[in-house]
Amino acid sequence: MSPAKDATHVAAGLKAAIHNPNVSDEAKDHAKERLDKMGVHVEDDHEKRVLAGYKATLNNDRTSDEAKEHAREVLEQAGALESESGKQEQVHDEHENRVLGGYKAALANPNVSEEAKERAAAVLEENGAL
Repeated sequence: MSPAKDATHVAAGLKAAIHNPNVSDEAKDHAKERLDKMGVHVEDDHEKRVLAGYKATLNNDRTSDEAKEHAREVLEQAGALESESGKQEQVHDEHENRVLGGYKAALANPNVSEEAKERAAAVLEENGAL
């Protein structure tokens, strides 16, 4: 086995140890230290979920501007926000496209009521997607 593959396997094993509930906290800390020395950063699931929540805050129309600004600051500090406008606009556009795609699918779905199809058509017309 080549040294590069061996290091990859070692890192994978250390990551598995960190997430294994049967491994002691001391062993998990040791695994994290070894990964740090290898240049591998391991985000824990909680950190990922927290950052995902802040990202959702940025896209929520019901969230105040103050809350969005705080979320943006936290994401920038964590390095989870590529650019203030470009990435955000891309995420918003992708979400909007998926929503409109859902409405288009509703129009073709035989299991959707006529009332729901009318609502979908109205939303699509409002957004110039029909």
